[in-house]
Amino acid sequence: MNVSISYKHVDAEKPVAVEVNRRLDKLNRLLKSYQPDMIQLKGVFSRNQRTDEQYCALTLLLPSGTLHATGNGKNVLAGCKKAFSEIETQVKKHQSRLRREHEWKSKRAVS
Repeated sequence: MNVSISYKHVDAEKPVAVEVNRRLDKLNRLLKSYQPDMIQLKGVFSRNQRTDEQYCALTLLLPSGTLHATGNGKNVLAGCKKAFSEIETQVKKHQSRLRREHEWKSKRAVS
């Protein structure tokens, strides 16, 4: 997986890097079916100067589509956790659609 992360006006880069690496391991487990060089993750950590809120924006480029997630919070780690959890749920939903699981769900019997 090609990872590109940029920090704009963010102070705590070390704790964020540890959290990002932990979340990337989890994301790699979900994306085993893709070739590693075909996956790109772009992340931007920024801070809103006016409200002092921390933002994290992630874009995951897959061969079968592009997923985008954002997260915000009072600190950088909160925004990071929200964005990564959102992108993980999007990956699971995307993969279920590719497997056409929605077509295989059994229909309820009408009585």
